[in-house]
Amino acid sequence: MKPLLLNTSDIIGGAARAAYRLHQGLKNIGVDSQMLVQNKQSDDYSVIAPVSKLSKGIGKLTPTLDSIPLQIYPQRDRSTYSVQWLLDNLAAQVAQINPDVINLHWINGGYLKIETIAKFNKPIVWTLHDMWAFTGGCHYNGDCMNYTNSCGTCPQLHSNKEKDLSRWIWQRKTKAWQNLNLTIVTPSHWLAKCAASSSLLKDVRIEVIPNGLDTKQYKPIEKSVARSILGLPEDKQLILFGAMSATSDPRKGFNFLQSALQNLSQSGWRERVELVVFGASQPKNPTELGFKSHYLGRLNDDISLSLVYAAADVFLAPSVQDNLPNTVMESLACGTPCVAFDIGGMPDMIEHQQNGYLAKAFDIEDLARGIAWVLEDKHRWVALSQRGREKVENDFTVKAQAEKYISLYQSLIPNKK
Repeated sequence: MKPLLLNTSDIIGGAARAAYRLHQGLKNIGVDSQMLVQNKQSDDYSVIAPVSKLSKGIGKLTPTLDSIPLQIYPQRDRSTYSVQWLLDNLAAQVAQINPDVINLHWINGGYLKIETIAKFNKPIVWTLHDMWAFTGGCHYNGDCMNYTNSCGTCPQLHSNKEKDLSRWIWQRKTKAWQNLNLTIVTPSHWLAKCAASSSLLKDVRIEVIPNGLDTKQYKPIEKSVARSILGLPEDKQLILFGAMSATSDPRKGFNFLQSALQNLSQSGWRERVELVVFGASQPKNPTELGFKSHYLGRLNDDISLSLVYAAADVFLAPSVQDNLPNTVMESLACGTPCVAFDIGGMPDMIEHQQNGYLAKAFDIEDLARGIAWVLEDKHRWVALSQRGREKVENDFTVKAQAEKYISLYQSLIPNKK
């Protein structure tokens, strides 16, 4: 069997890390997997990317070029919004590789034109890392349910017209994807329900296969060792927060984090706790968070990330919408309990008061209460830590993920072994 995975990048970004881990997992159990990307960051020979200076330069420009149509909406939200209208030569590249099955992942940033997908003439598995595949351009819908109908009057574009950019993108998808040999995979049950309720994917086969990770890389490490390496205090309890653009992406809930931490600080924890942030560098004028804060900047390698998780006492994920964030899974694998709102794919990983705490959605007091609950009892913390590790070992290993994908691939190409 010869699957081909398509993703905009191989290791930069949450979706990229998830896709690349699957690619590695497939290879590790003997599958001839290849990965096609626009921006290659690893030295993996099985990852195929543009090699000429011109094509690399075009690759760097495509996200900016793809966003040109958005300029007619100057009041739009600054969340990620993908038009996918640029020409590409991926159909020819895929034909040359001639895989048995194509596994799309995050193909945005101008990498893959909407209409190109219909040209592959192969069984397609599309692993969704957000909602873009069934919306009119947004990656997370917020409160808007237009994707269940036909998009238009897009709130993220601040558009009051039915026939706006979102309607045009939705119509392009509807027309181009009518006769695809397509199977959707979602990492979380929440995203599967969203896809099934959408006008674009309601009649498509949808499977839930969680992302996986290497539990030999992400594992508990002695806290004193991890903190010593990172230069973090050993006499404080540490709250960890992190994501791509951790402090600037509204969807990651930094405003909720700020309020919850200030609440916690005022309730007697100020001298006992410090905050660690990765995914952002310390700003010129740091926000007052109620605790001394350590900013670690962007971390992309597994060794640094596993050290950070192991150094912390609790990981805080106050996202307002999220699929199955790597950060929560990685933290649990390292034995660090997690606190999050009860939204999206969080309940797939966090078992309330078993390996962490699920706060009522957008309830700041309950979020602060959850952090305190995890930190206040050392014996309970040990049990939470052990259960978090067990949860990942049982449900989220990359080996189990790869085996489920192989079974799915084989069901689509029954004559291949």
